[in-house]
Amino acid sequence: MADSKTPKAVILVSGGLDSTTVLAMAKAQGFDCYTLSFDYGQRHRIELKAAKIVSDSIGVIEHKTVVLDLRAIGGSALTDSDIDVPEHGGVGIPVTYVPARNTIFLSIALGWAEVIGAQDLFIGVNAVDYSGYPDCRPDYIEAYEKMASLATRSGVEGQKLSIRTPLINLTKAQIIQQGIELGVDYGLTVSCYQADEHARACGACDSCHLRRQGFIEAKVKDPTNYLI
Repeated sequence: MADSKTPKAVILVSGGLDSTTVLAMAKAQGFDCYTLSFDYGQRHRIELKAAKIVSDSIGVIEHKTVVLDLRAIGGSALTDSDIDVPEHGGVGIPVTYVPARNTIFLSIALGWAEVIGAQDLFIGVNAVDYSGYPDCRPDYIEAYEKMASLATRSGVEGQKLSIRTPLINLTKAQIIQQGIELGVDYGLTVSCYQADEHARACGACDSCHLRRQGFIEAKVKDPTNYLI
């Protein structure tokens, strides 16, 4: 049950390693946590089950899954079955980038924050060990936060909304180490872009490579069930 005196926060939770760590951080900082996930037509929908599981395990006030079908516009290997998920890194922004995804997700999170009276949004973007997505950069987050203060009633009334990105400058290994210190069970998380219905990771996609290397560098046993 929420405490009226405790600050509230909306945390974007995908069910993956990064967002689960962010949720644990927000909880440790004393926020009443409200988690938000999206069923957006992604091919790795098993992550939605993981998002609910990690939200329950860490202890949130409420968890919501919003349905919006980004397959309608396509343009990403994660939402278009005609585009293969790459198994090797390439040059430039990869085809796993979902057009405007973080902008869409943050906008809905912003709306929910206004409804429940939260002034903090947490998102697990990272500008160190990441895939080169443009909506994971610090200048994007800074610009969005400024927009939020102009676009919302709470912002106009002087209640500053903060978008918190505690992972922005951390390596994957550092993220894992901090999560372990907070008691995160990474065996509950799903990061793979093409995980099967049993949450088994392909072991070949960019996300699997980053995750596997992170555990190696963190010197922490990797609980992930990789197919290769």
